[in-house]
Amino acid sequence: MPHPLLTEPSPLSPEIGRLAERVRRFRQARRLSLRQLGELTGTSASFLSQLERGLTGATTSTLMQIAQALSISVADLFDERLPSTHRVLRKGERPALPESSGYRKTLLSQRPIHDFEVYVGEFEVGGSTGPDTYTHGNSHEMLIVLRGEVEVTLDEERFRLNAGDSIEYSSATPHRTVNVGAGLAEVQWIISPPTSGLADLDHYTRQP
Repeated sequence: MPHPLLTEPSPLSPEIGRLAERVRRFRQARRLSLRQLGELTGTSASFLSQLERGLTGATTSTLMQIAQALSISVADLFDERLPSTHRVLRKGERPALPESSGYRKTLLSQRPIHDFEVYVGEFEVGGSTGPDTYTHGNSHEMLIVLRGEVEVTLDEERFRLNAGDSIEYSSATPHRTVNVGAGLAEVQWIISPPTSGLADLDHYTRQP
């Protein structure tokens, strides 16, 4: 008979088990190790391991820290609905950022975002993602030109792309996109794992 101190704790309630599964699923979608999530939340890998196995609970403040680190809301951790694999988003319903620099960006991925995120950018002639290059996280990013002609800057290199062309790079590489064609340009970004935080996603609002 094993010593009582060497046995694992008994699983908690079914509700804790379902919460544990959602924490694990979101963490793996973000490609975070238990240690990395522990560093982001001020907890430990051993605590998170027990939490993900349904062997311990967590305080509300800890769950808030976990949700923030995973770029989701606390409500997402308690959503009992089964995730649908057939979620339709009409073009006119895409959440969008306010237009700036002749550039408009809409969000195609529906929240809560899991394994990847997808955006579409529309550029007026001369419109760009901004005057400077930018970075976000360290994920695999693909840009696909849907129409028009754009120039993509990656570090010191520049690439001219036409409709149907695509380019892949790390989101940690300083990058910028500008419309260099004579008409409207449209591109799509696919990023995995997601790099946008919950505060970033909250800036996207439903189109009128």
